[in-house]
Amino acid sequence: MELVVHKVSGEATDRKVMLDDSIFGIEPNNHAIYLDAKHYMASQRQGTHDSKERSDIIGSTRKIKRQKGTGTARAGSIKNPIFRGGGRVFGPHPRNYSFKLNKKVKRLARKSALSYKAKENSILIVEDFNLENPKTRDFNEILKSLNIDNKKTLFVLDQSDENIYLSARNLQKVKVLRAEGINTYEVLKANKIVFVESSLKTIIEVFANK
Repeated sequence: MELVVHKVSGEATDRKVMLDDSIFGIEPNNHAIYLDAKHYMASQRQGTHDSKERSDIIGSTRKIKRQKGTGTARAGSIKNPIFRGGGRVFGPHPRNYSFKLNKKVKRLARKSALSYKAKENSILIVEDFNLENPKTRDFNEILKSLNIDNKKTLFVLDQSDENIYLSARNLQKVKVLRAEGINTYEVLKANKIVFVESSLKTIIEVFANK
């Protein structure tokens, strides 16, 4: 697939780039996408939730009423889950939600996600640019010039740029990533993916080395 390179002002240049078909033109694998997205979301979970079961409750161990003759069910402990303040039954405890996923599956998933975006014409190439100062207003002007200010957008950079990152940080619909850190979840979440021209070479290197 061949795409025109745009300036940050929104104007099209006379240059074109060819997207690598081995990355942007494969037959998508939906199951690989599902596994990689699930793996990413599971890794984001802290897993620090905890609850007290009856053995963790502080309270008297005496029998709270006699066994028979009350006309109600027998009860032997104030820590019983049926009483207010009692322990919780099968409550959550700290755990690690992450799981192992093979590198080949991750690579296939990310290629599949990028191929979907390419088929949907949701990929935009812009020439390399820099911001002199970290200003959200300046970055927002770039989005308006590219006509993507109302869309969920993923900006893919060749290398870290603090000014660009800080300028986009307060924009709810914008995410900035390095080419090395691209992942299936963020690709699928975005309505538009903007690749800085120099990042395409890095993308090819990233998928070649995995």
